[in-house]
Amino acid sequence: MDDTMKQFQKSLIEVENEAENLLLARHQLVETDRLRNGNREALTALRKRARTTKTGVPLPFESIMKEIEGLGSRPLVKEVCATCGNHDSKENTWMMFPGTDVFARIPFHAVHTILDKDQAQLDYESKKLQSYVKEKSFFISEKGVLADKISPGVLRSMVTLTDKPK
Repeated sequence: MDDTMKQFQKSLIEVENEAENLLLARHQLVETDRLRNGNREALTALRKRARTTKTGVPLPFESIMKEIEGLGSRPLVKEVCATCGNHDSKENTWMMFPGTDVFARIPFHAVHTILDKDQAQLDYESKKLQSYVKEKSFFISEKGVLADKISPGVLRSMVTLTDKPK
């Protein structure tokens, strides 16, 4: 084998490895998006149960101003959870833990807090995978794979090449 063929073979092996990594990253990105969508659906169901929206919960200042009339022995600042709102946060809710088949009754506030943290982690992983896919795609396109080195007509004839018996 002469040096140009060895160089060509080495280049092909490198591109195939990068393409395999790209396909694995895309598959993992699809799985992460599936988990993100499931998590998002669960959070939406919890918000519906609490009758809140992402932006529909009053700010702590607004709730203080409404309750300032009957100050009494209540604390001056009342924290309002963006998901719970006025819903009873100690009410138990069934939750299946990710990656297991275990169901548990957990307080409402704890469930949506766990799901919020998982959603943030999945968002981070998804963005990281998207940048990795973009980087690998750019690398493969910069390498020129085969289309830049061999004309499309020659490549097409190599793909359709068949052996005919004499």
